[in-house]
Amino acid sequence: IFPSLAQAQASVANEVYQELGQPSVFLFCPTEYCSSLCSPSPSQSCYLLALGQELLPGIGVIWTGPKVVSQELSATLLEEAEGVLQRRPIIWDNLYANDYDCRRVFLGPYTGRAPGLMSRLCGLLLNPNCELQANFIPIHTLGSWFWSELGNCAHPDQTGTWMETAAALGDSEGPREGSYSPQEALELALHDWVAEINRQALEPGR
Repeated sequence: IFPSLAQAQASVANEVYQELGQPSVFLFCPTEYCSSLCSPSPSQSCYLLALGQELLPGIGVIWTGPKVVSQELSATLLEEAEGVLQRRPIIWDNLYANDYDCRRVFLGPYTGRAPGLMSRLCGLLLNPNCELQANFIPIHTLGSWFWSELGNCAHPDQTGTWMETAAALGDSEGPREGSYSPQEALELALHDWVAEINRQALEPGR
């Protein structure tokens, strides 16, 4: 029926999206979800070009960056993905994922993401370690990175919402906007993690 895989996938995704009443959040993960899976490149991929043209504008497209597990994300690479997909991508960040090697646990701070990256994204999802407690530092430092992005990277039509989020956080001791430091974020996370461990240790039955 369909001349290509991309057109088949887009047709099904569009139909489901419309059947559900075009929800505000509807995510599509393409078969080529990072640069290394594209041939010869994202901007020249017939598959991604077809998806960008066929998928309805309200459908978000997931992207992991240059690789499945991307050590770095830059605005330039995201601009390439945005151009071919005809929408800002939603990053599925596998920086801490260890389901492919459960002998490893990733405890470092959120890093390798260029300042001002949020202006090139429609959203960001963090794929964590399989071990629940090991994700305190990753999620805490992701929060610090997000805080630093508030204001100076917000879209004009989103500034009010972003500022409301910042006010709701209400952490005067947190990182200042636009000043993210992985090392400082790590130290802050460790401080709060030790406090949380001590608090749990005092609970009855622990």
